[in-house]
Amino acid sequence: MQREFDVLVVGGGHAGAEAAAAAARLGARAGLVSLDPEAVGRMSCNPAIGGVGKGQLAREIDALGGLMGQAADRAGIQFRLLNTSKGRAVQSPRAQCSRPEYELALRGLLAAQSGVELVAGEAVDLLWQAELGGVVAGLRLADGRELRAPAVILTTGTFLEGVLHAGLESRDGGRMGEAGARHLGEALRRLGLPTGRLKTGTPPRLAADSVDYAVMQEQRGDPRPTPFSFLSEPVTRPQVSCWLTRTNARTHAIVRDNLDQAPMYAGRIEGAGPRYCPSLEDKVVRFADRDGHTVFLEPEGYDSPLLYANGISTSLPTELQEQFVRTIDGLERARILQPGYAVEYTFVQPGALRRTLELRDFPGLYLAGQICGTSGYEEAAAQGLMAGVNAARKLMAKEPFVLGRHEAYVGVLIDDLVVSDPREPYRMFTSRAEHRLLLRHDTADRRLTPRGHAAGCVDEHRLDRWAAKEARLEAAKQALEAAADPDADAAGGRRRSLLDLLRRQEGDALERLFERAPETRALCRDAEEWATLEADVRYQGYVQRQQDWVDRAAEREATPLPEALDYGAVKGLRSEAAECLARFRPETLGHAGRLPGVSPADVALLEVACRRLAEA
Repeated sequence: MQREFDVLVVGGGHAGAEAAAAAARLGARAGLVSLDPEAVGRMSCNPAIGGVGKGQLAREIDALGGLMGQAADRAGIQFRLLNTSKGRAVQSPRAQCSRPEYELALRGLLAAQSGVELVAGEAVDLLWQAELGGVVAGLRLADGRELRAPAVILTTGTFLEGVLHAGLESRDGGRMGEAGARHLGEALRRLGLPTGRLKTGTPPRLAADSVDYAVMQEQRGDPRPTPFSFLSEPVTRPQVSCWLTRTNARTHAIVRDNLDQAPMYAGRIEGAGPRYCPSLEDKVVRFADRDGHTVFLEPEGYDSPLLYANGISTSLPTELQEQFVRTIDGLERARILQPGYAVEYTFVQPGALRRTLELRDFPGLYLAGQICGTSGYEEAAAQGLMAGVNAARKLMAKEPFVLGRHEAYVGVLIDDLVVSDPREPYRMFTSRAEHRLLLRHDTADRRLTPRGHAAGCVDEHRLDRWAAKEARLEAAKQALEAAADPDADAAGGRRRSLLDLLRRQEGDALERLFERAPETRALCRDAEEWATLEADVRYQGYVQRQQDWVDRAAEREATPLPEALDYGAVKGLRSEAAECLARFRPETLGHAGRLPGVSPADVALLEVACRRLAEA
């Protein structure tokens, strides 16, 4: 039995859902192949969206027409804007979500997208065009069905040859209670792709009624939530609290005395884990001088009996988890409803990818998400969206859709991946972006919605909403510029406007503005628009300087490098640089300059070589 599609997506996680929906928005017939269609959109680890750097990604996904932001706003039970004591460039939204509500919301959004069909089954092999060796033609499923398509996107997450570890016991699987995908890993190795192993982990889930909240620190949500989607109305649903406690010397002693029963330290796991989300075992070993580590107890829903014990990810045996959990203040009587565990899985070195996320050597085959060496829902969803758009655009014979590092965190993420050789799961942070003042979370729609509309992944409704917002901001700015500040010192005859008040006043600028001119409050639609206007005005000079720097570097950044360029023949190029360039085959001079082992002098030599080739 054969079925015909335009794009096939393997895996129904955050990357897969965004990939299928994005391809369908461009008019492609997308088949989403999942081991369990009822598990599409499931949050495998922490039921939260956003965080430092990740919140920016989530808003950019939304600005490009993606699903994640709307699902998070519908399922959010606590919203917080992080880094509010710092500048606007690093402030990041985060939402604790109801795990079951998020899953239902995402599946509902996916079902509402015409052109997406869910296919239950396990993909075990790739099909190839007989007349064009190395060009993908579809998938073969475990039950013998063949699905034909000229584009395939693999978003296998932790399921690709996944192995679950708990203590010294291990079994195949991609998530607790769910089978893995072993055969597809073998198919990728037959292609000669550079693969490796990574691992991630999850903490125990505790019974919410077994915890003593009175001895813990309460963490409330923001009184005025910041939504992720630019289409969402203000969030008015009730917010729940999270709770903070800490591990201690007794906790660490139990872990330290039993490291021989931890899979990583017993030599049963070969893959590296995420540096910025380490297991408790890693924390005890790496930070031996610390007397404690923060534990965040996060509800998994309004009425959920589960608390996610963020900060104590572990794969020790269940009985040891019970012992160390009960040494923590407030958890002396805690019951573990689901033990923590680790999962080890196969990934493909992302240096084998183009910036469209298509494999260089296998046209039509794309990768997105943890199979590319990343961690996190947001990183996966961003890659899935871009892979879906680019797969559909290639079928339409249109130019690739690629974002620069100065345009989006999505651009930073993908550029970092294709120039890297990761040894650990990649995680997005604001510090990874050189131009983060240009990439504020609240300007994601300004930067990306018109680009997305031109690329075909943003509809007219979203574009109109963005245009109306920009018109309101511009009208408000002009009105404030035209209005004199009634309390300003007019010494020297210089008139000061209300816009000057926003530009110069620190901290409580908006409160001062509304006190002096109450009628101005109606100029913007809501608090978030006012915050955007204030940041636009206050950081205008800094933003312009960053943009000038980007403009000066644009020519080198965009200069293409011929794919067949013989780097060994470039006179004066160091052998280390030539080997690195030949391995990664960068697409542009800017890309080449960010490769490890390539110096500015090497880039200058490449620039000369390109000029000579163009003149020949």
